[in-house]
Amino acid sequence: MSEKKPSRLALGVALLLMGLILVSNSQKTYISTNDSFANEPVSIKGFTQENIQSVAIAKKILIPDLGIDLEVKEADVKGGYWEVFEDKAGWGKGSGLPGQVGNQVIFAHARESLFLPLRSVKLGVKIYLLTDLGWYDYQVTDIKEVNPREIEVISPTDDETLTLYTCSGYQDSKRLIVTAKPI
Repeated sequence: MSEKKPSRLALGVALLLMGLILVSNSQKTYISTNDSFANEPVSIKGFTQENIQSVAIAKKILIPDLGIDLEVKEADVKGGYWEVFEDKAGWGKGSGLPGQVGNQVIFAHARESLFLPLRSVKLGVKIYLLTDLGWYDYQVTDIKEVNPREIEVISPTDDETLTLYTCSGYQDSKRLIVTAKPI
């Protein structure tokens, strides 16, 4: 009986160490994977700099049901990729504008203080965007996970669409896409 106790203790310690190593490795991968979020292809076909009225760009996004209240900053395209901010949401330059036909894309890292709460979003949840022209109200109509290269989810649309984009899945290997329409 006493021979089994040390072996169980050794097994417990070994399992604990393996768990710590896995957590440590997953955190390293998480940071590294987040860096790749900024290196995904974007398309701004059909939208030019002359079309942008800075007063119409979202400055803030509010999703009260999820506790999201974030500043939104215009994200330039650099080397074919939208820049991703560490502390705020980005509006993808070249995407649509509130109150106009087109697919406006707002994205942020899947972090607690950013878009991580989107993982709990439900159909019908209300989203509010603030611009210099006023508030725009939307309601979630679709929620899905896609592979990072499935960029058709951020393609231009024939109606006013708001697309929220963040990481999800095991070690952030997928993208969570939340689509909303004006109400």
